[in-house]
Amino acid sequence: MGNNDETYKMTQQLKQLKKLSNATDNLIEQQFYRTGSDEIIGRTPEVSVKISFSGQIIKKFKDLFNENLEIFLKGNYLEFIYPFLKIKGINKKSLQEIYDDLRAKIQSLQNSDIELNIVVLYTIVLSSLISFIRDIHFEYEIEDIIERIQKKYKLDDNAKDVIHDQLNFLFMRNNKNISILYNLSYLDALAESFNYKKVAHVCKIQKSKYINKIVKIIARSLNL
Repeated sequence: MGNNDETYKMTQQLKQLKKLSNATDNLIEQQFYRTGSDEIIGRTPEVSVKISFSGQIIKKFKDLFNENLEIFLKGNYLEFIYPFLKIKGINKKSLQEIYDDLRAKIQSLQNSDIELNIVVLYTIVLSSLISFIRDIHFEYEIEDIIERIQKKYKLDDNAKDVIHDQLNFLFMRNNKNISILYNLSYLDALAESFNYKKVAHVCKIQKSKYINKIVKIIARSLNL
């Protein structure tokens, strides 16, 4: 009987690991990467950029999740996210902030009527990490856009809020230039994290191209 119990537990764990591994693939590639193509896409696939070795980088990023899934299943969430210190922009302080935010979200859901199964929990953890990495690096692009517009059109700091509002508007409207820049910024950070210097260089060239397009769009909308 004991052996049957152990076999059942192992089978259930393998099923859970498979579900979480599939979730890793779906959540990382969603609105970002076209599977097996080395293509980075925007939030909608109408715009894409072919970048060699991007698939390798994304695979390494997935491995940070998949290699530690057993730790996640044990509920050791801080230990699970600790390996992400190797990702550019994440330090011990920000990791603790992510963890504290996760605990608050999980506690809130536990007090709600939502069924909190392992895949839902995993989705919350993975989404929080990805959003943090994406947002801190995209903020640098936002700052660059604002600086370029100010410099080119000789605007003072009073113009920053207006430019920021225009950028938010473009983002909410799924502007293709903004959405691909968002994902190129993300890939650039991952490329640097995993020491793919040539890919990071290509990302920076592509980012500059789309930043220039966005600068022109905002300039037109503000009649500059």
